[in-house]
Amino acid sequence: MAKKTKKIARREWTAADIKELKAHSKARTPVSKFAKMTKRTEGALRQKALVLGIGLGHQR
Repeated sequence: MAKKTKKIARREWTAADIKELKAHSKARTPVSKFAKMTKRTEGALRQKALVLGIGLGHQR
């Protein structure tokens, strides 16, 4: 039997989400902690930070 895969729930980035991402970047909040707070994956947060050109995590 084939395994059932979990459907990926994609959420758009709102202006408030981006503002919060920038604030946590400046405060140097650990990415894992911030990921749980926003209910997004670490990869999603890092990718959005890369697109915005802001530092996030250990590669500042």
